[in-house]
Amino acid sequence: MPSVSSLTNLDLTLLAQRLGRLCQQLNVEVTAAESCTGGGIASVITGVAGSSAYFTTGYVTYANAAKSRLLGVPEAMLNEHGAVSEAVVKAMAAGACRESGAGIGVAVSGIAGPEGGSAEKPVGTVWLAWGDTSQQEAECFHLPGDRQAVREQAVRLALAGLVARLDTRVKAGKKA
Repeated sequence: MPSVSSLTNLDLTLLAQRLGRLCQQLNVEVTAAESCTGGGIASVITGVAGSSAYFTTGYVTYANAAKSRLLGVPEAMLNEHGAVSEAVVKAMAAGACRESGAGIGVAVSGIAGPEGGSAEKPVGTVWLAWGDTSQQEAECFHLPGDRQAVREQAVRLALAGLVARLDTRVKAGKKA
């Protein structure tokens, strides 16, 4: 898998274009389940002409109730781990793929600030998960900057993670 850090230097539009080419090459649809990015991932993906061929559904589930209702994230999980957690973003990614029928998805939940942080989860804490209905990988990031900077970095990491995972599939000769 190409390193995500090398991909995060690419312009958002270039990342979205590369994502589109990979989705079309693999004949896979992609989805996004977003909280702190508020639709930013979907916005960048759909900024590419022709993206309706591989992106048909995205979810902005800012509230916990929406995570449960639209993505099937168990309320008990939200209560036990909090929305900004590995367990929740994995459940969000799986739920988004299940509900949309997409072959790969990304989920993000974080604390963009300026308020809302704690000693355990300070402002800039962002969990991302990539995967499908049966398998997800998650990673926690501590992103610097103000609200806008945290959100933009989260979008970039989300796209870079999708590109890296799909690029691995291409190299392995796999379909979704």
